[in-house]
Amino acid sequence: MTMTDRPPAPDPLALADLAGAVTGVVLTPGQPGYDEERAPFNLALESHPAVVVGAVDAADVQAAVRFARAHDLPVAVMTTGHQASVPVDAAVLVTTRRMSDVRVDPLAATVTVGAGVVWQQVVDATTAYGLAPLNGSSPLVGVVGYTLGGGLSPMLGRAFGWAADALRSMTVVTADGELHEVSAHAPDPLDADLFWGLPGAKSNLGIVTSMTFGLFPVTHLHAGGLFFAGADLAAVLTAYAALTAAAPDELTTSIALLRMPPVPFVPEFLRGTFMVHVRVSLLGTAEQAGELLRPLRAAAPALLDTVADMPYADFASIHADPSSPAPWREHSALLGPLTPGAIDTLVEVAGPDADVPVQMLQLRHLGGALARGEATTNAAARRHAEFVLDAIAIGPVEVTGGAMSWTRGLVDRLADVRVPGTNLNFLGAEDASPAEVAAAHDPAVLARLRQVKRAVDPHNTFRINHNITPAEDPR
Repeated sequence: MTMTDRPPAPDPLALADLAGAVTGVVLTPGQPGYDEERAPFNLALESHPAVVVGAVDAADVQAAVRFARAHDLPVAVMTTGHQASVPVDAAVLVTTRRMSDVRVDPLAATVTVGAGVVWQQVVDATTAYGLAPLNGSSPLVGVVGYTLGGGLSPMLGRAFGWAADALRSMTVVTADGELHEVSAHAPDPLDADLFWGLPGAKSNLGIVTSMTFGLFPVTHLHAGGLFFAGADLAAVLTAYAALTAAAPDELTTSIALLRMPPVPFVPEFLRGTFMVHVRVSLLGTAEQAGELLRPLRAAAPALLDTVADMPYADFASIHADPSSPAPWREHSALLGPLTPGAIDTLVEVAGPDADVPVQMLQLRHLGGALARGEATTNAAARRHAEFVLDAIAIGPVEVTGGAMSWTRGLVDRLADVRVPGTNLNFLGAEDASPAEVAAAHDPAVLARLRQVKRAVDPHNTFRINHNITPAEDPR
């Protein structure tokens, strides 16, 4: 869409009424601040919403949703836009970054966060009390979107499970503009259904305006990274497969094949090289870490070894995720154990002698507490896999299209170890088709989500996402 193809703005009087009802900002194309407000962290996707509402509280969200309903417009929500997947065109976009309140209850070991809070804010607030959340690898990712996708913590996931499993309650604005307080024990069955389905439906059932979740008594980790030359991939993968096959729940790891471009947001020692990065987080001692990592360290000489005792507040150094917006596309799959055949395939297709168009190919280890629990807890987690495989290609769409085809070819080659489903937080624009959305859930879970969707959003107002359509009316 070009500047001359801007979506028509709603009636000026209606916009004036909306602006009068909203404490935050109301912006339309061409107004100062509109471009900054609509911009996501992932710059591969450009959106041109008809109206942007920068909400400061739940009442603003309600006003925006009611406005959209009155004008038959779809609604999308964005905090940071790390997982922007569908263009927000001719719609109302609600941005939540101003909803940044964080309240810790150290006695109950819980924290309540507003919809715009990012993980660094939570970690800063909770570690002051010797408590840690089940946060993600990046300090800049929004808490709500991450948790509604299940929430795979690369620090504590295998020890304590999915972030969604730690949820205690949420507030959510549904498509009728009503605000619900939902929990597993909500007296209204619909609110209990919302509490179950929101983690798994992401933004399909409404806009979450706050959430409360449990914390864990963690102050330090033995964590960091081991970097190996790409030429040693086969030996490192073999040792890594053995490590993960026998890993205790306290050990959460991942391995990344890095072919980083020479650009400023990449650490200097990684630019223009092929390296293998094993990320390590152990809820344990240096002695335990040394014993667990000895075979991996013996498999090949480490070019850099940063594994050491660290305060939990320094979690971001483990993955060193990008801190500046960039364009990228990704595709993912779930795998079982790393068999010798799978290792051979990865070395052949993605190893030092291969022509690889993706900058990062990672495997995140699951299992442990992530494998426990049932779909009755929430709709988010696929608990049966051993690994998430995720490929990321950096650059504009015209550059990264071939990389996504290459990734699908790799996934096909790994068919012997592939397991059904995908992880919601690794679903990119490549996976927004109805078939991919359906594959992200067990059939029974998807059927129940569609029933909840019909109850709260029968007209599919919240459809600018990996869309779950409402169940058909049986009458």
